[in-house]
Amino acid sequence: MSKEQVDRVYSAQTTDEQQIAYDGWAEEYERDLFRMGYRSPIFVATCFIAHVSSDVTPILDAGCGAGAQAEPLPTLGYQDIVGIDLSEGMMAVAAAKNIYAELKQQVLGETLDFPDDHFGAVLSSGTITPGHAPAHSFDELIRVVRPGGRIVFSLRCDEGLGPDYPQHIAALEASGAWKHIFSTAPHQPMPYGHPEVWGKIHVYEVL
Repeated sequence: MSKEQVDRVYSAQTTDEQQIAYDGWAEEYERDLFRMGYRSPIFVATCFIAHVSSDVTPILDAGCGAGAQAEPLPTLGYQDIVGIDLSEGMMAVAAAKNIYAELKQQVLGETLDFPDDHFGAVLSSGTITPGHAPAHSFDELIRVVRPGGRIVFSLRCDEGLGPDYPQHIAALEASGAWKHIFSTAPHQPMPYGHPEVWGKIHVYEVL
């Protein structure tokens, strides 16, 4: 059933379809993905902790889902974490964990309801990817992060990614919007469910 749910949310044709799919899956989402060996949240959290100081606030969890990637942060002193997601059902699960200062329904790829230079850092796990948030989602994340702030995100690195994402990332770097800090080696984010998918975690600094 879990693989069917993954296929369903990634085959959604509209934001409304994605929201309905995630709302219906929210209660079992983490159980299902972790059975398939889902590793992106812990990899993103690890990279975030390595590259962002615990005194940086506020922090944006962009596409927070049920909150797995943010769970380790408060135990290590990180505070004032704001989560955004398109699914109210997923945010209800996240809210029960008491790790977020605020949760807001917003859609990556659209204008975010935050002022310029508002956040000290961003993390995003499994969200900015084909079938979900588009490549230009990075533009808004850069806008809402203060200069010097870090954006930590997962991204596929296999043939399923397509050219739009790496091209847009490179264009933003060439324009002076951000600079590359670190990338992990390739890994399988979900080896027991989708072994064909490979990804990396990237860290960029807003300029």
